[in-house]
Amino acid sequence: MDKRVKVLIADGLAEEGIAALKKISQIELEVHSALERSALKEKIKDTDILVVRSRTKVDRDLLEQTSHLKIVLRAGIGLDNVDVPVATDRGVIVMNAPTGNIVTTAEHALALLFSITRNVPQADASLRAGKWEKKLYQGNELRGKTLGLLGLGNIGKVVASRAQGLEMKVCAYDPYVSAESAAKLGIDLKSFDGLLEVSDYLSVHVPLIPSTKHLINEKAFKKLKRGAYLINCARGGIVDETAMMKALDEGILAGAALDVFETEPLPLDSPLLKRQDVVMTPHLGASTDEAQVQVGLESAEQIALYVREGVLKNAVNVPSISLDQLSVLKPYLLLAERLGGFLAQVASPQKIEKLKVHFAGTVSQYNREVLTLSVLKGFLSPLLSTPVNFVNARKLLKERGIRVEESFEGDCPDYNSLIELSVEAERKVSVAGTLFGKEEPRIVQIDHFNIDAIPQGHLLFTRNVDQPGVVGSLGTVLGSQGINIARMHLGRDPKKKEAIALINIDSEPSDKAIESLQAIRGMLMVRPIYL
Repeated sequence: MDKRVKVLIADGLAEEGIAALKKISQIELEVHSALERSALKEKIKDTDILVVRSRTKVDRDLLEQTSHLKIVLRAGIGLDNVDVPVATDRGVIVMNAPTGNIVTTAEHALALLFSITRNVPQADASLRAGKWEKKLYQGNELRGKTLGLLGLGNIGKVVASRAQGLEMKVCAYDPYVSAESAAKLGIDLKSFDGLLEVSDYLSVHVPLIPSTKHLINEKAFKKLKRGAYLINCARGGIVDETAMMKALDEGILAGAALDVFETEPLPLDSPLLKRQDVVMTPHLGASTDEAQVQVGLESAEQIALYVREGVLKNAVNVPSISLDQLSVLKPYLLLAERLGGFLAQVASPQKIEKLKVHFAGTVSQYNREVLTLSVLKGFLSPLLSTPVNFVNARKLLKERGIRVEESFEGDCPDYNSLIELSVEAERKVSVAGTLFGKEEPRIVQIDHFNIDAIPQGHLLFTRNVDQPGVVGSLGTVLGSQGINIARMHLGRDPKKKEAIALINIDSEPSDKAIESLQAIRGMLMVRPIYL
């Protein structure tokens, strides 16, 4: 990247993470431990990357203060304080740092599991009060019990492996995991209802999204195995606390252990504070020295990859690209973007209903989603004043009533790889391109004309009757306007008696130059292009 990138840390970060960021010469770093909202609204106006933890709310009100922001990085796994849909609408990439607190959160879930099983907090409080109530706080063994995991992501898998070491039977519900994958981990995959029916302990490990809001509700508690225990170190809104207390009162739940709550901090008048059958901690899942250091270092690494290599790691609203992928994809991404830009400037975009994207040959084996987004970015950028990027490209295209139809095939007889685009406007317009050598983009076909052109800089695309004198007149007009021709690429169709030219020129043509070119006898169309 050419200029320094401004990084604003609003909620503090581990010193190790800050030290790592200070070593990145491409960034200008500003660090605050708890930046007030009014100050943040002012500072965000020229911020490129905003780093937050759980304190700062990145909502519509904040995002509307800037058109400059490129990335919001949540230093942690949770994203409930970041309005991802609004960020996506505004073309802001949202990242999290999901691996730094995996083990820490899993271990805290197990700590709560032990605590609720052996009544550790209650027994400790009793003993400190001068009592010796052994029978009152008699607990249970974990060996042989069934642990039900609601969610089998990174944290759920760590909890499962530790629980198996305790000789617990582990079951899980996760619609995104196959039974075969779970079986390899020694985990029995169940339906949601099936998990509730067999779990002696139910541990929650899913994100808080609309579909999981109050997932554990009164209806779910009625299906739960009687006498079960609930552990939640994920997000408070997943469990309906009112329904949970009713389940405790009715004996459906023997106890609950919570690290997260629907309202945080927990209100002083919360009825949960009066219950002896609920063990609680103040959102400590990621609160270990090791986890904070790891999250800080992970966040710094992601920022370094972005500013140095353009790599998106752990992006949640756009496909992430690894360094290995980027090294292979980079020339194809450039080709895809320039083909999209060419097509948009040649066609009549206001009449387009569908954009077809076809990948053939080796390129079809790569990350086609990222490649298609490059096409869309190139296609929309010449048409809009709104910044277009991988985040908002699909949404912006949909808003304009244009559908995307993607296809691919492994065979490509004439080239190693080929990217073909077409639209139906006033007439069908198509363009195809490939790479010459390892990374030189070339346009090799426009409509039915074969051509060999370099899609770069200022160009003129012309279509004319295939007759003597047109090319000469074209050169004369450009010369009279002081426009130098760098390259000229021609294509002919003798049967239809038509020809095209794609001309690389050294400067932008004036309106007068375009009018003069259009007035040439036999000229059918002239389009100025910039790629």
